[in-house]
Amino acid sequence: MTTISPITDTEMNRRWDVARDVMAQTRVDAIVMQAREDWMGGYVRWFTDVPALNGYPRTVIFYADRPMTVVEMGAFGSVRNLGGSDAEMRGVDKIFCTPSFVSILSTLEDDADLVVADLSRNGVKTVGLLAGAALPHALMRRLEAMAPGVAVKDVTDALDRVKAVKSAEEIALIHATAALQDQVFAEVCDFIRPGLTDRDVMARAEAVGRRLGSDQGIYLGCSAPMGTPSRFKGRHFQQRNLAPGDHLSMLIEVNGPGGLYLEIARTMVLGAADDHLLQAFENVREAQDHSLSLMVPGALPAEIFASHNRWMAERGLPEENRLYAHGQGCEMVERPLIRQDETLPLAEGMLLAVHPGYDDGRVFAVICDNYMIEADGPGPCLHKTEKKVFEL
Repeated sequence: MTTISPITDTEMNRRWDVARDVMAQTRVDAIVMQAREDWMGGYVRWFTDVPALNGYPRTVIFYADRPMTVVEMGAFGSVRNLGGSDAEMRGVDKIFCTPSFVSILSTLEDDADLVVADLSRNGVKTVGLLAGAALPHALMRRLEAMAPGVAVKDVTDALDRVKAVKSAEEIALIHATAALQDQVFAEVCDFIRPGLTDRDVMARAEAVGRRLGSDQGIYLGCSAPMGTPSRFKGRHFQQRNLAPGDHLSMLIEVNGPGGLYLEIARTMVLGAADDHLLQAFENVREAQDHSLSLMVPGALPAEIFASHNRWMAERGLPEENRLYAHGQGCEMVERPLIRQDETLPLAEGMLLAVHPGYDDGRVFAVICDNYMIEADGPGPCLHKTEKKVFEL
């Protein structure tokens, strides 16, 4: 059996090579990472092409000089010896299992014990961490207890800098995901009508996405009468029945081929949009254009963020206090973040989602699209969906 992921062996080997370059620069023998889900668990997927799912911990040890070790949920004492050449678990030597659950306190040491045992067995002297502050306390406590014989250091920033720049293969998959999301939105426009609930609309969007090859992601949006904001909300709140004249702002933020995430957002109206909504959309479309004009290789995210807020204030619009633009890839949100504290400059080959917006109490003004940073700045919009309010 093989996965539905089209990531090639060539691309996997490229990722491992650049990771080992990082390891040489940071002088670590192994990198430890963990994920519990596929939305913000991209380090695990980037290294193994297999996501973590359903809240079950999946810990990966990437070695400088040998295939990987994986620790994941399964039967006590279960070990799979793969030798690094398994077709499904490429680059993995061994998989150790234990029935560990983040909801059960008594199991939380089990994964950590297996990880530390493998590091010790392989003679590791320096351990690098990815997003160490997000690793479970039980795992961090056990790793730190390996001192003084073993040093622990965070290598996240160094790895992020190479992971954020996409390969030619990843860029091709990014284009395919953008087309998938465009198709989802187009089919939703054909489907939406009065009498449906918001949940009906999102369920159709998810069904289309799954049919086209999406594994994971979110579909956010709740309808509202004209003059009341249609805000992004999750399934728990998607119970309202649509009526003529209502509008629905919808975010499609799902992955596609290769597990790469993009996102698109537009507003649909069951009838005619009022002037306030149309003007609000034009405001955010122009704000998006302004930010894009600044997104050139070498640009500093903090300066882009400050310029965006000056642009908004000069027009009497609310300044931004959300994350309004950011990188994407195997993570739904990855670096660089376009905000005041980001230290990673923009570079050619980065994928950016740009979604300025504001809520004035009458309308939730929103637009969202993805762009690749090219040698002279952003390339063409990756989404082909027209930038407008859709009056249906």
